[in-house]
Amino acid sequence: MAKILVVDDEPLICEMLEVFLSRAGHDVTAVTDGKQAVKAVESTPVDLVVADIVMPEKDGLETIMELQKKRPELKIIAISGGSRIGNFDFLAMAKKLGARKTFYKPLDNSALLVAINECLEDELPT
Repeated sequence: MAKILVVDDEPLICEMLEVFLSRAGHDVTAVTDGKQAVKAVESTPVDLVVADIVMPEKDGLETIMELQKKRPELKIIAISGGSRIGNFDFLAMAKKLGARKTFYKPLDNSALLVAINECLEDELPT
């Protein structure tokens, strides 16, 4: 069982992922913006973060950068429904900033669970 933090400004996405991942055996906490995510990771150890990209307050890219500075070993999966504006691909940038996997919304729950399990099994070299 892993401790997973879900970060999404859409409460229904948070609730859906919380229920789905809890049923898969994980301990899940959900927050609705990047500022809350950083505070949550600082106060409670988590194994993995599933972070939306387009959010108010602190977007997912800023959140990923800050989390990677504080905890470089933290595994992050980026998700987004609005992942491209013009030539700028938010999910590609999230990967460059440290996200291990990326997914477009609507999410394929089965594929997300496979990716979570792969990330949790994958250890960074020391």
